[in-house]
Amino acid sequence: MFTLAEVASLSDIQPTYRILKPWWDVFMDYLAVVMLMVAIFAGTMQLTKDQVVCLPVLQSTVNSKVQPDTSGKADFTTVETTTGQEEASMRTVSFRSAPTVTPDILLSRATSSQYQPTESGQELKKEQKDSSGRKTNLDFQQYVFINQMCYHLALPWYSKYFPYLVLIHTIILIVSSNFWFKYPKTCSKIEHFVSILGKCFESPWTTKALSETACEDSEENKQRLTGAQSLPKYVSTSSDEGSPSASTPMITKSGFKFSADKPMIEIPSVTILDKKDGEQAKALFEKVRKFRAHVEDSDLIYKLYVGQTVIKTVKFIFILCYTANFVNTISFEHICNPKVEHLIGYTQFECTHNMAYMLKKLLISYISLICVYGFICLYTLFWLFRIPLKEYSFEKVREESSFSDIPDVKNDFAFLLHMVDQYDQLYSKRFGVFLSEVSENKLRGISLNHEWTYEKLRQHVSRNAQDKQELHLFMLSGVPDAVFDLTDLDVLKLELIPEAKITAKISQMTNLQELHLYHCPAKVEQTAFSFLRDHLRCLHVKFTDVAEIPAWVYLLKTLRELYLIGNLNSENNKMIGLESLRELRHLKILHVKSNLTKIPPNITDVAPHLTKLVIHNDGTKLVVLNSLKKMTNVAELELQNCELERIPHAIFSLSNLQELDLKSNSIRTIEEIISFQHLKRLTCLKLWHNKIVSIPSSITHIKNLESLYLSNNKLETLPAAVFSLQKLRCLDVSYNSIAVIPVEIGLLQNLQHFHITGNKVDILPKQLFKCVKLRTLSLGQNCITSIPDKVSQLLQLTYLELKGNCLDRLPATLGQCQLLRKSGLIVEDHLFDALPSEVKEVLNQDTSIPFANGI
Repeated sequence: MFTLAEVASLSDIQPTYRILKPWWDVFMDYLAVVMLMVAIFAGTMQLTKDQVVCLPVLQSTVNSKVQPDTSGKADFTTVETTTGQEEASMRTVSFRSAPTVTPDILLSRATSSQYQPTESGQELKKEQKDSSGRKTNLDFQQYVFINQMCYHLALPWYSKYFPYLVLIHTIILIVSSNFWFKYPKTCSKIEHFVSILGKCFESPWTTKALSETACEDSEENKQRLTGAQSLPKYVSTSSDEGSPSASTPMITKSGFKFSADKPMIEIPSVTILDKKDGEQAKALFEKVRKFRAHVEDSDLIYKLYVGQTVIKTVKFIFILCYTANFVNTISFEHICNPKVEHLIGYTQFECTHNMAYMLKKLLISYISLICVYGFICLYTLFWLFRIPLKEYSFEKVREESSFSDIPDVKNDFAFLLHMVDQYDQLYSKRFGVFLSEVSENKLRGISLNHEWTYEKLRQHVSRNAQDKQELHLFMLSGVPDAVFDLTDLDVLKLELIPEAKITAKISQMTNLQELHLYHCPAKVEQTAFSFLRDHLRCLHVKFTDVAEIPAWVYLLKTLRELYLIGNLNSENNKMIGLESLRELRHLKILHVKSNLTKIPPNITDVAPHLTKLVIHNDGTKLVVLNSLKKMTNVAELELQNCELERIPHAIFSLSNLQELDLKSNSIRTIEEIISFQHLKRLTCLKLWHNKIVSIPSSITHIKNLESLYLSNNKLETLPAAVFSLQKLRCLDVSYNSIAVIPVEIGLLQNLQHFHITGNKVDILPKQLFKCVKLRTLSLGQNCITSIPDKVSQLLQLTYLELKGNCLDRLPATLGQCQLLRKSGLIVEDHLFDALPSEVKEVLNQDTSIPFANGI
């Protein structure tokens, strides 16, 4: 036998699981314990005291008036005996025939009484008077034997097995009640849920941080609150500030509701949230997010709980139906016919069951308990199907708090919260705070402001290439408030900050003119938007999806430069929102780095004032360019990596074009270059990184050309027509297959930069050194064997690249190039060391020394 503690352990659950035990489960657990005690008590009594006592039904021949039984059955005679002061009537059975097997003494007595009928009546009366009862003439072993036989034959089976049945039924009910806590696929979810729920309930964020925000909102609206004593219980402090138009997503400044009946907590006591508490709260937000995604996908816990409740209900009906039929079978007296007459000498016995009355009372008690248990099961089923438990709404929490974005949950997540509400609704209210994005953002903001102080931000400020003060914030949870205290900041870069929020404090940054938003869909308040609209001049937006582009970007009326970098293919052109560009009335530069197959037609909305258009594709072929014809005021046009095979004809309509860059395309021929003669203002032509084989002579028609870039092509010769461009100041033909520099190069008297690196040149013509205005001369990676002494004529030369040639020495006349220094001389070390010492001394001079001496 096992102890009560061992059986009760089947219903043991972790103490933390009690929050998932509604009152009916707790009550049924106690009922199960009581039924368990009933079973164990009945079993103990049965093992220790349960017994059956049997006496034979004796034959009587005393009554001589007994009539013979025509049916062959025994005649019954009633014999009354009195013992002491009590009288008892006893029904005995007498047979006309003697027992077949009796002890010798009994047989002799029976024989003598049979053959002496005249004396039998007197002897019987005398025996009854002297003895205390009827003698059965059975020994002790025969009584033990017959008691055991009649225990198994005469007693109903239910009387014998009642304790064991109650024990089995109770164990089944206990297992059914707690199976959802033990089943592997549900217990892990329940354990995780209870763990998170307890941490959320005890988290300081639900007290400190929320109290802080409530106090802050009450201070902001203090002036609006009049007649505090007459206020309703909850007062909303939300503002009506919003976006300037319905299409502009601004941040609506909303505050918390607070109770006017409760004393307000002072701000200094709650403004500090420990860093450790903040980190724990942030970890809880992440755990809740992952747990929700994991649990909301299934309803296994709900189905299992419904299933075990149905099993308990069916079990209750089954127990009640068959148990009620056995109440009347439990009796104190029983007639036993063991059919062992050949061993005992009697055919019928009357037995008494000493536990009958106790068992009957225990059975009635058990039926009462099981009825109560069953009614609770029925109530549980009613509760399970009365409302949709696979849906849980935080509507009440949203009404009572400022977190109006707490989402409703479903499936197992909703069911667990319903179960928790039966324990204490405060748990779900506190838990809902960790489902709110607003709450998470507030926590991140508090932690962020504690970490990024003004002093720390000041240390990250640097100066960029334009000598402007720049701050780059990368992968933060938000924008620290101290950023807006850097009033002298010129450039602000925000990268990978998904919850960036620009508050009204940005109006303090009067020097801010350039803003970078890299994968950062920033939200702005109304006051902040007004400031940016009037002061921002340059905006860079880098994104992965079009939706990341803030809509307020297209409403910055004073914006002059806009850089869009991201996926903007032709299928999504309608989603770009370029139709809103018409509001950018002062936009001068538009830079688009994407994968366009055509130039969006709506880009012409800014054509009247756009002066520079840059399109950098990722290798996607740009097919439709008709929209360019309308952009007559564009002065600079860049179409890079657009897989163009020829110069687009639409370009020839841009009469104000000054610079054209067609870098990294697939252009093979430039015969259309003659059409550039209509572009009177074209001064810079960049056709580098293409597949151009030759330069047509019609290039001479571009008389105002000052810069020509043809590097990284497949040119083998330079036609004389190139050197007729008298205004040419920069010529770049690097990384081609040119073997000869034509002598006509001497005609370019205005040439200042000449690059022919990475070709096959072996001889430098003397006419090259007639270009006395040369400042940069790149001759590296060729086959040049010597440098003429006339290099000394290049008095303005500051950069000379000779590395990668076949030189054995450098001319000593390099020292006469007054502006050339060692830093601008790119050559092998051994060649430089071979120069005369006075030449090296001149080249090693610091350009700042003469200036210092002049001071």
